Amino acid sequence: MCPEINEPESHPNGPNIFLIGLMGAGKTSVGKLLARRLGRTFIDSDHEIERATGVRVPVIFEIEGEVGFRARESRMLAELAKRPNIVLATGGGAILAPENRELLAQHGIVVYLRAAPHDLWQRTRHDRNRPLLRNIDPLGTLGRLFDERDPLYREIAHVTVDTGNQSLSSLAHRLEQKLSDIERRSLPGAASAAAHRT
Repeated sequence: MCPEINEPESHPNGPNIFLIGLMGAGKTSVGKLLARRLGRTFIDSDHEIERATGVRVPVIFEIEGEVGFRARESRMLAELAKRPNIVLATGGGAILAPENRELLAQHGIVVYLRAAPHDLWQRTRHDRNRPLLRNIDPLGTLGRLFDERDPLYREIAHVTVDTGNQSLSSLAHRLEQKLSDIERRSLPGAASAAAHRT
C-alpha cells in the first residue's frame, strides 16, 4: 500500500530534508553543501549505521546479508527522522520498505536526486564500497535497480531533480530555491507535491 503524502512534520527551523536516490546520485555531496547553505546539520544514514556498529556497510552485508542490513537501516532511519533541523542522505535502498517510505514522507521534505544508470555507473565504477555492485555487470545492475526503485522514489518525493551534469553548486542552488518555495506554500499534500516536481 502506498503511503499517503501529507504535510511534512514541521520543526521550529522548518521541516527536515531527506535526500533519496540511487547510489552515485550525489546525496552525500549535495547534502553536505545544501546543509551548509541552509545552516543545518548534515547526516548520512549509512555513516551513522557504520558508527553504531563499528564496521563498514559491506561487512554488514557479508555477515548479515541485505535483509539484516535493511533491518538496521530501518531502525536508524526511525531514530534520525526525529532529529530537528537536519539534511539527511539516505541509503539507495532505504525506500524499499513501505514503513521507511511512510516515515520519510511524513517527517520532512523528500528530495529525489534522479540520475540515469550510465551516469551513476560513471560515478561509482571505481568505488569498492558498494556491495550491490560487486559483480561482473555493475552497469546492468544499476539499470535493474533504477527500474525497480525509480517508481518508489517518485512515490514519496516532494521534489524530483534530474542531476545530469550540473555542478554541485548549481544543483544545491536549485534545490535551495525549490525548498524555499515549498516551505512558503506549506505543501499540503500529494497534489501540491506533484506541481513542484521537475
